[in-house]
Parts: sequence; structure tokens; C-alpha cells
Amino acid sequence: QVQLVESGGGLVQPGGSLRLACAASGSFLSIGAMGWYRQAPGKERELVAAITSGGSTNYADSVKGRFTISRDNAKNTVNLQMNSLKPEDTAVYYCNADLEVGRGSFYQDWGQGTQVTVSS
Repeated sequence: QVQLVESGGGLVQPGGSLRLACAASGSFLSIGAMGWYRQAPGKERELVAAITSGGSTNYADSVKGRFTISRDNAKNTVNLQMNSLKPEDTAVYYCNADLEVGRGSFYQDWGQGTQVTVSS
């Protein structure tokens, strides 16, 4: 059994910062790409940022220059530092990871989601 547990969401004023954290636990051989997605009410889930096991990153255009994704391979964690937050960043944020559950066999797991609300 594998599990992704997120933390760090909350309410913040426009221009403020939040840091999301996600930890993977359970039985797996390794972790491939990890990422953060978000889903606002009435909208589809979208990729916010992703990072490979080697540290290459990819960001949605809407967050470039404001958000930073990082990971600690030794601790099986991925973080999302969010600065200069805007009301349009309000959404439920989900952690995502490709977990190698068997040799060459990957399973994509999702966290339970954490609410981020940007409002004055």
C-alpha cells in the first residue's frame, strides 16, 4: 500500500506565500516524476508544476516565476513554494507521483488534496 500525504494549504492574502509539502510512504522501489496539480471549482484539474527524479522541472505558464517545485529523493518528499499568490490561484492542490511498485511497473498515485484560498 502506498500513500501520498499533503500539508500546508490554507488561507492567505493576495501577494502572500504558502509552502505545500507532500510525503510518499508505503511499499515502492523508487519514485519517478512528482508533481502538483490543482482544481478550481467548475474547472478541470490542471498541472501546476512537475519535477523528474533527476531534478528537471516544468511549470504552467500561469505560475512561472512565482512557484518553485523541489524534491528530496532521500525523504520521498516534494514541495511547492508559492509566492506572490493571486486570487486565481485558489484551488484544491493535489500531489501526484509515479511510484515504481514492481521492477519496471509504475503506479500513478494522488494525494487527498489540500485547499489553498487566496483572498483579502
